[in-house]
Parts: sequence; structure tokens; C-alpha cells
Amino acid sequence: MNAFFKKNWSNLLFVIIFVLLLVPQTRMPIQVFIQRLMSFSPSEISKNDQLLLHDYNWSLSNLKGASTNLKNNEGNILLINKWATWCPPCVAEMPSLQKLYNAYGDKVSFYFITDEAPEKLNAFMLKNGYDFPVYISRSSAPKKLNSNSLPTTYLIGKDGAIVIQKVGAADWNSNSVHETLDRLMEL
Repeated sequence: MNAFFKKNWSNLLFVIIFVLLLVPQTRMPIQVFIQRLMSFSPSEISKNDQLLLHDYNWSLSNLKGASTNLKNNEGNILLINKWATWCPPCVAEMPSLQKLYNAYGDKVSFYFITDEAPEKLNAFMLKNGYDFPVYISRSSAPKKLNSNSLPTTYLIGKDGAIVIQKVGAADWNSNSVHETLDRLMEL
């Protein structure tokens, strides 16, 4: 029996990992772990390739049902993250986004936008100890912020320039993101 395990250990490991990925209770944590390993700092878009956001009209509501609109923060630095609780890359980047929110929440307007039910979102936030502002989309996103991929995150300067547009998980609490935000605040 011992010889069998020595000869087939890699096949057995593959089967165990495969089975763990089939089970919903273990699949999500494994996917989140792998996404965190592969998350790097997002890159700025070159100045010549940055799009300008002119339409800020996006109707939203917070988790208590109060209505707001993205246009209320036109002229501010915005970080907009489109996400979902069932999305492994979204969940993977949340700790770094929470840290970024802790550092810049009073200087940058953060919008974590989803289409999920408030009850599910509140439970997710409580379970993970997150306190960043979550909004539910009540209308279509402005054309330049329209993405069918989750997560998609935009960093927008005071002038409306989309400085970073990142699809997929990223390390948002990196030195380069801090440097970008500090530079945008000086403008």
C-alpha cells in the first residue's frame, strides 16, 4: 500500500483538489486564495489614453434604502468598484479595498456598487468586518462605466479622467495606488 501512495501521490493530490473544487463550501475559499496570490497593483492608464467621464448620472441607493446619485460627487476623486458577494475575484480584493478605504475614506468618494439584495450584502459586510459604503444600482451606469465583468474598478480624478480601469482582482492598498491618489489630491 505504501508503494502505491509513493507512486501515485501526485494523482491522488490532483483528485483531492478536484473534489475540493467541486464542493461549493470549499470551492470559494480556494478560488479567493488563488486570486489573492495573483493580485497585483493596478496600473494607471497613460495620459493620452485616459477617457473623460462627462456623464455622472447614476441612480443608487445605500443598504438602508436611501437614494443618491453619483453626480452628487462630480468634481471629487472617485473610486468605483462593481462587485458581488458570489464573485471570488471580488471577494479576494475586498481586504485591500477596505484598507484603502480606511486610509482615504475621508478624501476620496468610494462607491462599492452591486445588484444584490441588501440582506445578503449586510450579512457579508458584518461577517467580514467591512464598513466601506455599498450601493445598489437603480439605473444603468454611465456609458464609460459600463462593464459586464466583475470586479471592475475605476479610479476617476477630479477632472473626470479615468486614471485606472481594472477588470479582475487587484491589490488596491499598494504603494503605487497610494502615490496615484496622493498626486490626484494635489491637482
